[in-house]
This record gives sequence, C-alpha cells and structure tokens, in this order.
Amino acid sequence: MGPLIPQGFVNPDLNLFFAFVIGLGFGYILEQAGFSSSRKLAGVFYGYDFVVLRVFFTAAITAMTGLLLFNYLGWIDYSLLYINPTFLWSAIVGGVIMGFGFILGGFCPGTSLAGAVIGKIDAMFFIGGMFIGIFIFGEFYSLFEPLYLGFSLGPVFVFDSLGMSREWFALLLILVALTAFAITQRIEDKVNNTPSALKEARPSHSIPAFLVILAGLILLVLPPQTRSNWKETEASLILEEMLSGNHLSTPDEVAYGIMQGKKYPLQLVDVRDASEFQRFSLPGAIHIPLAEIGEKKWKPLLQSPNHKVILFSYSDTRAAEAWLISRRSGIEGIRVLQGGLNAFTYTFFLEEISIERERPDCIEMHTARFREKARDYFQSGKAEKEPEQAPVPVIQIIDIDMPASGGC
Repeated sequence: MGPLIPQGFVNPDLNLFFAFVIGLGFGYILEQAGFSSSRKLAGVFYGYDFVVLRVFFTAAITAMTGLLLFNYLGWIDYSLLYINPTFLWSAIVGGVIMGFGFILGGFCPGTSLAGAVIGKIDAMFFIGGMFIGIFIFGEFYSLFEPLYLGFSLGPVFVFDSLGMSREWFALLLILVALTAFAITQRIEDKVNNTPSALKEARPSHSIPAFLVILAGLILLVLPPQTRSNWKETEASLILEEMLSGNHLSTPDEVAYGIMQGKKYPLQLVDVRDASEFQRFSLPGAIHIPLAEIGEKKWKPLLQSPNHKVILFSYSDTRAAEAWLISRRSGIEGIRVLQGGLNAFTYTFFLEEISIERERPDCIEMHTARFREKARDYFQSGKAEKEPEQAPVPVIQIIDIDMPASGGC
C-alpha cells in the first residue's frame, strides 16, 4: 500500500485485506505471462523464450517512471518508501544459488507458487526444496550470519553507486531495456527458426518505444521542484501560526533541552552559512544552510517524531525563513529559537542575573536560578557531549522472615 496508509488515505486495519487483493492480482499476472510453466521460465537460459526478461524489464521501467512522475507531482513521498538494505556478500552468493535453482528447477519462489496452485507437480517439489533450504538456514543461522550480514552497504541506490542522477539512470535503464528487447527477439528467432512470414506479421512496437523514451526525456527536463503539491500547508494556517507565536522556543527552553540531553530529545539546526557554523554553534547542533532547507534529503530529519526540531541563526530572521519553507512543504512541529543566538548569548552570558523574590508566585526568582545554573553549565564546559556509560543494575535486598516450624 506504499504511502497510502501513513498519509491516512487507507485505514491501517484494511492493510491485510488490500495485501490479499494485490497478491491475487500479482498471481494472476504471473499466470497470464506464462510464468507458471517451468519450460517457459527456463527458456531465457537456453535462448528459445525471453518472456521473463521482457516482463520484468517492462515492469521495472513502468514502475520506475511512474514513481518518478508521482514523486514530482507530490503524490508519493520517497521518505515513506522502505528500501531494502544491501548486503553485498549475501546478495552475490544468494544470486548464484538462485540462478542455479532457476536453471535446474525452472522456477523462482514467486512463480513456483503460481505453478503449484494450478496443479504443477514440479512447482510443488520446488516449494518443498525451498522450505528445506529455509529450515537449514534457520537451524544453522549462526554459521551463515557473517556471510548473511557481510559487507553492509545500507539502503543504497544503483544510481548513487554509478554517480549519476536518478533521472539520467531512468533514461539509461529505458534505453538498455529497449535494446535488450530487440537483441533477445533476434536471438529467439534464430534459435526457434521463426518463419519470415511470422516475423512480418508481428505488430510494430515503435510507438510504445517512442513514448517510453519520451517519458524518460521529460523527467530530465522537468524543473528540480514542483511549484506546489497536495501536501503543502495552507498559507492562511501558516500566517495564523506566525501571528500566534506558537512556533517560537525561548532561550530558556533550548538551554533546558541541552542540559537534559536524551531526557529531553532536542535537535538543533543551524541555518547560517558554513563558515559561521564552523566558527561556533550550539552544542549538538547540525548544519543545514538556508538554501538547502527545502531539499528532500533533510526531510526525514526535520519531520522525525523522535525529537523536537528547533531552527536558529544569529537573529530569528533566517531561521524564520527556514521555518516558512519547511512548514509550506508540509513539515509539522518545527520551531524557531526566539531571538536566535543573539538572544541566547545575552540571556545566559551577558545579562545580569539577580536572584531576588520580586513576585509572589516566584516565577522570576526560579527563572533567575535556572539561568544562573545554565550559565555555570555552559561556561564550565559541561555542555560537551560525554560518552555514554553502561547502565548499572539495581539490586534490592529484601529480608525474608523464616517461617515457624510445624504446621502444614
């Protein structure tokens, strides 16, 4: 269901229902493509039938082009899509094993199920062997674990590995797919001795090929960012938030968060220039220049539910601009340090602190005490991050009275 459930379009309670319906559709497509026949599947290795290559290449370039266009239009958010991490050694060894199994058995795990449900005995044997392999892997996992988790590359993309943009890689993959279609068709005709009359009777695929290349070219010439999308926050709501001042965090709140550490999860974001950030910044702050605040790579951090994000600069002008950009893109809960670094520095380093009872409710006195403690905390270097220590188990000794002798 992709991003539909997190965005609230589909009730999470219906997740398994839609998964069942999508699974039925996927099985139907496999059957209609001929993937329930081991002879047709194995044909790609012997050169007489390349339907597997055509179907999977077609699915790949269709899904890829659709995802890129939907992401550009704002209908799909890449940050909500799960990317399987890559473990190089297990991918290579697993690919070799699956390749041999494909050649010998004529099925892969998905197509074997499609064949078994229509009564193919060889597919049933293939599923049995698959379960035996799963059992062996589970029982001896400790032996396979170094290989299984070896050389972790994380959720890496192919285009990142090649050092090219996502759009250029999409166009390259489209051209590779169309070239593979043409070459494999010639190989298939030569192996099967296809009559010339049958070749001439085939429909032309020039128009579909032109359209898919055109889609790839359109992805290249599109502007880097759409002017608007359905996730953008209404301007009236942003104006209301600005006028209310609820998006501001006082220097006292920020200082309290720094002093509390993990007990008060806080993520400070410095939106000044790189040279200004290198000169000095608040403890634990990360640097995201104002010009980059709207880039998608920062969105998971800015909208993370695990901490409160607070933007700051010298004053609150540039931070307010960064807040406007972030709120307009749909990010919620982000805040701005009121007065910026100037106000923070004055409050805890320059302002004269006088601890006196000036109000019956003691608010000013407690505030002054906190600021004096915070000033000592920052000036003594305690704000520097300290290495975490392993937790010490708590042992509670309980005195137990011995029971009286006798009785039941």
